[in-house]
Amino acid sequence: MDYSSNSDAAQRSHVTVTGAGPGAPAIVFLHGLGADQGTWRLLAPAFEDDYQVVRLDLVGAGQADADAYDRVRHGSLRGHADDLLAVLRELDLRDVVFVGHSVSSMIGVLAAIKEPARFGRLVLLAPSPRFVSADGYAGAFAQADMDELLAAMDGNFPGWVDGVAPLMVGRDQPELTMELTNSFLQTNPELARHFARVTFLCDHRLDLPFLTTPTLILQCARDVIAPLAVGHYLHEQLSDSQLGIIDTPGHCAHLTAPADTLAAIRRFLPAPEAVLA
Repeated sequence: MDYSSNSDAAQRSHVTVTGAGPGAPAIVFLHGLGADQGTWRLLAPAFEDDYQVVRLDLVGAGQADADAYDRVRHGSLRGHADDLLAVLRELDLRDVVFVGHSVSSMIGVLAAIKEPARFGRLVLLAPSPRFVSADGYAGAFAQADMDELLAAMDGNFPGWVDGVAPLMVGRDQPELTMELTNSFLQTNPELARHFARVTFLCDHRLDLPFLTTPTLILQCARDVIAPLAVGHYLHEQLSDSQLGIIDTPGHCAHLTAPADTLAAIRRFLPAPEAVLA
């Protein structure tokens, strides 16, 4: 079954639902910076026999309502977490499995802290609570490097995308690089720059101790955007977490190593018969 919700929040976030249908447990996929829900095409269909598979676009990205993007509300990741929660409320979903990539990992963390009953398990793919190193925390970027990154983005957004896309998918992935580049450039550039700045300047380290949902952290083995040190940091900070390493370059294991990513998620989730019991 393939259908779209008619509810206001779900329309705003361009929600699509496939798979087992109403009454089945739900697994929810939320994409990262520069992408849309299509980025899950190699992973999400594998869950359709046992789950309602829910995919949505971040407001301001993909086919979500760009007019709903508010620079104040969406000036922090908490606004996007509220958008996610609004969708779950309208679809009357609880105890979901949430799979978030990169910045959406932290959006899922914030949503699960705010309404823990909505979430049964979290899968954080290439997450980072802070991208800039500070206070003994080893992020991906020094502050000076981040300043240069954001200045380059503001000065020449298409050129910035051409430089960032290969880092995200790995330099030996020309087709995926082109796909991500096109996805970035199809987004309203003003919204894309604003959300990128919100993403790269976020700091949610202090929120981590409040998360109680069982969590799987999946890091790419050679990721310059969310390096392994960040995965180990999250594993130490989250009281009920597991850490898995996917042997792939770049920042997008769901695209570059979908079979390994799927296997890691399946090991973390309860058996289908237990889910449906």
